Amino acid sequence: MTTRSIRREENDRPVERSLRLPRRGGKQSPERRLRLTAVVFAIALAVHGADHVRRGLDVTTTQVTWAGGVQFLLAAIALVLVYRGHPWAPPAAIAIGFSSAIGFTAAHLVPHWSSFSDSFTGSRVAPNVTVLSWGTALFEIGADIAFGWAGVRVLGSDGRRDPAGSASR
Repeated sequence: MTTRSIRREENDRPVERSLRLPRRGGKQSPERRLRLTAVVFAIALAVHGADHVRRGLDVTTTQVTWAGGVQFLLAAIALVLVYRGHPWAPPAAIAIGFSSAIGFTAAHLVPHWSSFSDSFTGSRVAPNVTVLSWGTALFEIGADIAFGWAGVRVLGSDGRRDPAGSASR
């Protein structure tokens, strides 16, 4: 059985369901885990954004602000796809999860390297960085990785799926 299952209505017309949510063998299904990690991902995104507001929106470069805005928009799209049960949800989670983890790591955890830096390390540490900033950044990176990995697990369950929904083994 693939993750795209079909159920029949009373009039025997097929209705597609793109993501299956029941538990299998007492364990969480990969689809349910994707939804749960999406919630954690959204919370981490909000908490990290709140820390940027606390630090002051004027302390980051225009490039960092724009990159964060684009990341937020793409994350919102991925979250909507996940909660609508769309077949593109797992690839979106993989793409935004892992790329966000790489981006946040490059922006915050490595010493200043470009206008895309909002570095917490090195000789040019960004203004108003506190333990809270470190916590929110690490929480965000961990949630990004978990969201991407949950997408990988959905694609790896019950055969390989392409985003259009056809299964191949």
